[in-house]
Amino acid sequence: MRDNARMTTLRIATRKSPLALWQSEHVADRLRATHAGLVVELVPMSTRGDEVLDRSLAAIGGKGLFLKELELAMLRGEADCAVHSLKDVPMELEGPFALPAILPRADPADAFVSNHYDGIAALPERARVGTSSLRRQAQLRALRPDLQLLDLRGNVNTRLAKLDAGDYDAIVLACAGLQRLGFDARIRARLQAPDWLPAPAQGAIAVECRAEDPAVHALFAPLDDAGTRVCVEAERAMNRALHGSCHVPVAAFAQREGDTLVLAGLVGSAAEGQVIRAEGEGAASDPESLGRRVAAQLLDQGAGAFLA
Repeated sequence: MRDNARMTTLRIATRKSPLALWQSEHVADRLRATHAGLVVELVPMSTRGDEVLDRSLAAIGGKGLFLKELELAMLRGEADCAVHSLKDVPMELEGPFALPAILPRADPADAFVSNHYDGIAALPERARVGTSSLRRQAQLRALRPDLQLLDLRGNVNTRLAKLDAGDYDAIVLACAGLQRLGFDARIRARLQAPDWLPAPAQGAIAVECRAEDPAVHALFAPLDDAGTRVCVEAERAMNRALHGSCHVPVAAFAQREGDTLVLAGLVGSAAEGQVIRAEGEGAASDPESLGRRVAAQLLDQGAGAFLA
């Protein structure tokens, strides 16, 4: 714990991928603009999630692998905080960590990317589509059971290069990641709610730090976006109630309408292409209850069979 008045340098642990570095530098720029004189340094690190690319995330332990090394750096005192895509952050943070800031959400939709076809419906029979996300696989298979769904790992640049090399007819990525790296023109179609649902908290950047570090919390307080936080809290609460992870195809998207939150949720089977949907609305002041309620609706419809 440190006195905020004496905190003149902040160190951000970050993965080394171009997107992670962009996100961390974006947060750093926001901090510098908010706190005159604050020196912000990036501490780039490699994580197991970045290093093991020959197997799906589900097979090697889940998206939490992107966080572990960064959290250890904070515990060792080598970094003061870490920046993540919130969709990669486990529903329950392990150890003495908290999320002091969630920045305004970017485009939450998925992107259909292809050099030859305008959308999922335009793909030829048995077309090869690359994605390692079980959530995306379930929704693709529900729409087009004939497609060949192939694993696709690596950073955004690597995935685009594999498409350009002819390994796939199309790939599915997050719109936000493509836009942040200047690849807007690669988006052939936006896959969006209500027909297609994103990962819980997709498009939102989160800051993680030690819970007992008031100086860091104070620096990030002005960056927290209340409107984004309430939506992603509902989505993450639904996922948490379902015990969802990257092992299970779970999708969620919440929108705020005045004092009301509307949450759409989906659980599916990547193998069979079956999907179960539910929707609910509730007070924006209690996103946790809304998330649990939509999760209960999904379970009442039989989602437990996909979650087992």
